[in-house]
Amino acid sequence: MTYEPKKAAQLIAYLILKAGGQSLNVLKAVKLVYLVDRESIKKFGFPVLDEKRCSLPHGPVNSLTYSYIAGDYNPDECGWSDFLRDRENHNIALADPRLTSDDLDELSEADVACADAVWERFGHMNQWQLRDWTHDPRNVPEWEDPKGGSTEIPLQRILHAVGVENAEDFLDVSRSLQAIDRAFEKARVH
Repeated sequence: MTYEPKKAAQLIAYLILKAGGQSLNVLKAVKLVYLVDRESIKKFGFPVLDEKRCSLPHGPVNSLTYSYIAGDYNPDECGWSDFLRDRENHNIALADPRLTSDDLDELSEADVACADAVWERFGHMNQWQLRDWTHDPRNVPEWEDPKGGSTEIPLQRILHAVGVENAEDFLDVSRSLQAIDRAFEKARVH
């Protein structure tokens, strides 16, 4: 498994569509993406997006997705810009206002179900309410105050925090899938 920026962009686009608008506050989008991954980990033992998650001063984030939103990567090379425009006035917007959920072919039914569950529970909150909610150790015990910096949140900590039984088994499967993915990548290069 490797990070799929197009899938991340489609997840954010789906959340924007759930919001009923053409844009979503960046901080709210980042928090919702993290919570969708957390929901998927709770239900299935695996996140929607294969990437590192980190504790930042404003709470937990998916690090590569956050970097794409921040403009650290070229959005045209990976399909990101097919779904999302560069952030403006602290909002991230749909690239095309005619976009519908039918255009989001990277998201599985399980991904959509997790996004729907998160939207139902948290969609009414603004970015600051979500920030505060994710800072509360009763809600998100895996987040730790990074004291102005950034610290990684290991998948194992999230698995335990959401109550996944046999968390070690899920980690072994995840590591095996990553090893297979690296082997395929090497074979493709040679």
